[in-house]
Amino acid sequence: MTRAFALTGAPVVITRPGKRAGALAEAIEARGLPVSHLELMAHQHVPETAQMRATWLDIDHFHKVVVISPAAAERLIAALDRYWPQLPQGLMLYAVGKATAALLHEALGLRVRVPSPTMGEETSEALLQLGSLRDLEHQRVLLVAGEGGRPVLADCLAQRGAAVTRIEVYRRQLLTPSSEAKAMLDQAHYRALVVSSGEILEHLARWCSQTAFEQPLVVSSQRLARLAEELGFCVPVVASGASPAALAAAVARTCDPKDAE
Repeated sequence: MTRAFALTGAPVVITRPGKRAGALAEAIEARGLPVSHLELMAHQHVPETAQMRATWLDIDHFHKVVVISPAAAERLIAALDRYWPQLPQGLMLYAVGKATAALLHEALGLRVRVPSPTMGEETSEALLQLGSLRDLEHQRVLLVAGEGGRPVLADCLAQRGAAVTRIEVYRRQLLTPSSEAKAMLDQAHYRALVVSSGEILEHLARWCSQTAFEQPLVVSSQRLARLAEELGFCVPVVASGASPAALAAAVARTCDPKDAE
């Protein structure tokens, strides 16, 4: 019996944290593939400090506000609801990904600038290619993010002349897989893994067998593909972005090329 035949009916494993996993699962299931959710990370709110409150109250003093993730967007939306019954005029919002932008636009009704589709990725590097972020001399920029994370965005904005304020509104907690999940990773009994976070990818690699490293891994950017290869994954597949539609299309292309369109 071939391994491909043995995996007929096996799920696609997604690792997106929290409620956002639901939309991704639906997009993949719409392609006719079963899905299993592997919970490897939880997001926890960071209690609001006096400094955070002061930043929210002064948000109209920032020339640009860059929101790193949907979790960060939710905290920004809640803060604006508390402190700004009427939104400050001229709020210029940026988001690393389309999901973050959609949350902000739906809640606030404002335009949100995102990486150009021609970049082919939803990453900090792609966002930094926007013309309005190239010359930031004498501008104040607010980054709304989680604790830790990559410094590339803040560092590059500062190099371009911006006075950058970073506010960390949530923290990530890595979770140990259940015994059933460990067995699944050890046996590699799934069609593909789907990962859109470098932190989750590094954590996931700790539990993967050699067989798992040889299974397809769908990631949301070239940066994650390079990290995957460094960790030992043999078959990274790069989606056109981190949205459910982009990841589901890459999964379909990987698991059933006939259903890739």
